[in-house]
Amino acid sequence: MATGPTVRERAKASRQAALLREAARLFAAHGFNGVSLEDLGTAVGVSGPAIYRHFANKQAVLGAVLLGVSRSLRDGGLAVVGEDGSPEDVLDRLIAFHVDFALEGADVIRVHDRDLQNLGDDDRHTVRRLQREYVELWVAVLAQLHPGVPDNELRVRAHAAFGLINSTPHSVRGLRPMPKDADVRGILASMARASLRA
Repeated sequence: MATGPTVRERAKASRQAALLREAARLFAAHGFNGVSLEDLGTAVGVSGPAIYRHFANKQAVLGAVLLGVSRSLRDGGLAVVGEDGSPEDVLDRLIAFHVDFALEGADVIRVHDRDLQNLGDDDRHTVRRLQREYVELWVAVLAQLHPGVPDNELRVRAHAAFGLINSTPHSVRGLRPMPKDADVRGILASMARASLRA
């Protein structure tokens, strides 16, 4: 009979998840090279060396952050396109999914943009492969909306939409008064929809 994780296993998983959240926050604020294992440990209330119980080194922490988000995007995108609906409906759901990701994952987007080159070769190749698979989900939907348009052009459209959506959460953080997430979400979704359907 299968049993669930033990209390110790749950505690370890919880500590590891906290480490990854804090790593994304610290790497976004200070850059990969500006954060030490001691900084990470302090952020979650453990000693720097205790992190070795979870990760081999700081590069492995970065790899877990970026691999995790890349898998989540690809898997979430697969779930979205697997639901019934017209191409227009599927595109709207993909846009909503990505806007939610950008608003909730602004730190990890910044880490990716700045520190992808600090990954080990294997992790970097895996991140790139997962990203390509995610882009191709969008291309397949856009191809139904724009029959006859070459896939390369559709990829440009998808990347342009990602650029619009991904960069905005950083920009609006500095605005005063800061707009509500719901307002930003609506603006981004409508602009992405207009650009992708144009």
